[in-house]
Amino acid sequence: MSNNELRKDYILNRWVVIATQRRRRPSDFIRAKREKKVSSCPFCPGNEDMTPPAILVYLKDNGRLIKDRDHKGSRHSNWMVRCVPNLYPAFTHPIDDKKRVEDEFFKSLPASGHHEVLIESPIHDEHPGTARIKQLILVINAYIDRFKDLSSKEYVKYVSIFRNHGSEAGASLSHAHTQIIATSILPRILKEEMEGAKEYLNETGKCMFCEIIRKERESPRFIWENNSFIVFAPWASMHPFEFWIFPKRHQSTIMDMTPKEIDDLATTIRTCFGALRRLLSDPPYNFAFHMIPDEHFHWHIEVYPRLAIWAGFEKSTGVYINVFSPEEASLNLRKAIAEEESQIC
Repeated sequence: MSNNELRKDYILNRWVVIATQRRRRPSDFIRAKREKKVSSCPFCPGNEDMTPPAILVYLKDNGRLIKDRDHKGSRHSNWMVRCVPNLYPAFTHPIDDKKRVEDEFFKSLPASGHHEVLIESPIHDEHPGTARIKQLILVINAYIDRFKDLSSKEYVKYVSIFRNHGSEAGASLSHAHTQIIATSILPRILKEEMEGAKEYLNETGKCMFCEIIRKERESPRFIWENNSFIVFAPWASMHPFEFWIFPKRHQSTIMDMTPKEIDDLATTIRTCFGALRRLLSDPPYNFAFHMIPDEHFHWHIEVYPRLAIWAGFEKSTGVYINVFSPEEASLNLRKAIAEEESQIC
């Protein structure tokens, strides 16, 4: 049996223990689901009045896609994608009379920004692992529309697009949806990634992320690729079966994608999340876009299956224990993708 190994993240000052001596099978991670039952889903068609008026609505009219929003208290029906303000926002529109606090130990500033929910489909269970490719294309285009609008606001420093799937991953409603939070600060992890990318470029003249892609494509952590995207398990994976999705072409945000790349991203998402669902019986997971509108940055999606519990050691040290190596995870995901591809339409 091989020894356990400490691995450092490519950029972040973060260490992970790859605990191969605690080796487990993929089936060991499958758990019974405990989804909350709701009598009426506020995201389902016909219940539009249960949410605030939509900021963005995709409608179909005689085969044409129309982008609109709800007007004067009315709600659009027959929608394809719908984005609404979160009823319980973590970040809210700036208020002038709120002031920051500066003290040696006590610092604060207003949690200014926006918090939105993007309802991905009128079909309750059309999650990425089962969705139609054409529906995922609409979802990605809606991401782009909201990112473009929010990132244009002067007080917004970062736009986070993320998804919680399953109650154990933080989803309070099971209807397919993504959350979007615009903040007035650049979060620490993104700042460290940005600084690391700039430092590497200054030293080598190369994009650190492009180099990671090049190396991981030839590694045992490689999972899948198409013309525009590559998928691999990161070297220092914190989570069992964690994987990252990168565009092959250097680009800083999803606004830089071509229509063909949008189509290829939809196929990538459907393929990989379908394989994850097939392999681990639809596990809870989080995913998040990492993107900064700066030429040094290379945007990507990080996917974190919620299969392990972080306990006292992780919480007190910031060092994480992963009981399933990324190399073994990639092997299993490659096999699951081979089975999944024949089911995609």
